[in-house]
Amino acid sequence: MLRLTRAGPLLPARVLSACAAVLLALMAGLSLARAADAPLEALEIATRKGVVVLEVEVARTEQQRETGLMYRKELPERQGMLFDFGKSEPVYMWMKNTFIPLDMLFIREDGTIARIEEMTTPFSTRTISSGEPVKVVVEIAGGAAKRLGIAPGDRLSTGLFSGK
Repeated sequence: MLRLTRAGPLLPARVLSACAAVLLALMAGLSLARAADAPLEALEIATRKGVVVLEVEVARTEQQRETGLMYRKELPERQGMLFDFGKSEPVYMWMKNTFIPLDMLFIREDGTIARIEEMTTPFSTRTISSGEPVKVVVEIAGGAAKRLGIAPGDRLSTGLFSGK
């Protein structure tokens, strides 16, 4: 029979700390694996040169929006993440814990691109402003907007916007 006493902790604090650290790392890994396995949705952008089709993960919840593309080590050129804020409002982004440069497309409620922040700096905590109220932000690989001919004024085609 195991006998417990109140003389001291059953496990040293170091062991408990190590176990907690391992548990947190496993939980983070599961979260990242789940994010990487998220279904991709097609997103069309009508540019001056034609239609560009991207595949995006959609971040709808607060936790999904907070995590975003953090900890990702790569992102294919025609993939990204769409942040749906549900309503138009000023939006502020950052690159904390983000390993790769990104292009951020700030999208108005009517689906047009208000502005693009190109080649953001990995790990930066600098605040990146939408510059005006937007409903959606799309993050794609750094430099992809220019290579694909995506520019302010172009329009996204998705059911997230008015009239769709």
